[in-house]
Amino acid sequence: MSAGAGLGLRSVAPYGSGMGTEPTPLHRAPSDPDDAEVARRFSAGDEQALAWAYERWAGQVHGMAVRAFGPGPDAEDVTQQTFIAAWTGRAGYAAGQGPLPGWLVGICRHKIADTWARRDRQRRSADAAADDARSRPPGSGSVEVDSVVADRVLLLGELNRLGQPQRSIIELAFFDDLTHAQISARTGIPLGTVKSHIRRTLERLRNRLEADGAALQP
Repeated sequence: MSAGAGLGLRSVAPYGSGMGTEPTPLHRAPSDPDDAEVARRFSAGDEQALAWAYERWAGQVHGMAVRAFGPGPDAEDVTQQTFIAAWTGRAGYAAGQGPLPGWLVGICRHKIADTWARRDRQRRSADAAADDARSRPPGSGSVEVDSVVADRVLLLGELNRLGQPQRSIIELAFFDDLTHAQISARTGIPLGTVKSHIRRTLERLRNRLEADGAALQP
């Protein structure tokens, strides 16, 4: 189960790749409360209000993310993480400060900036490892350095295979150097779930490394 599902969020599929950058929001039933009531109940911790907020404003949030990254996993991740952050940090929202969708837009901007920063860290880390490998003279431990570069590339490749929340958890652990407890606090995901996701992902990566190594044997 994803972190979004655990909070009562619906799948981000209606706003996923292949759709327009500004999807039409779902129709509101006549019996649904107005936006101000949704905001009040959201702030009070009503999970139904979270579902209403997602239905009404996920399209706007996703449109912002698509304009930043194009359609695909990053835009979908930003959309889901925006609502997770809003829900776990709802105590910081006050209706008197402005409408709820405006607050969500502010959170989305932060998530977009975080994603750009993460991308840049990953690129610089991989580039630095590759530059280090190229700068070493032959026979000076280049095999070990090449192995480090290969492991980094494999890890980045493995991330592209992951869904959420596993991908965010691994990125926070290996690129932001956060502890398991810090990841749990930041994402709102239970500590035990964080540990199990990291363990299973590392097991899959190890199995891939072993399989790749066996395939290269003469």
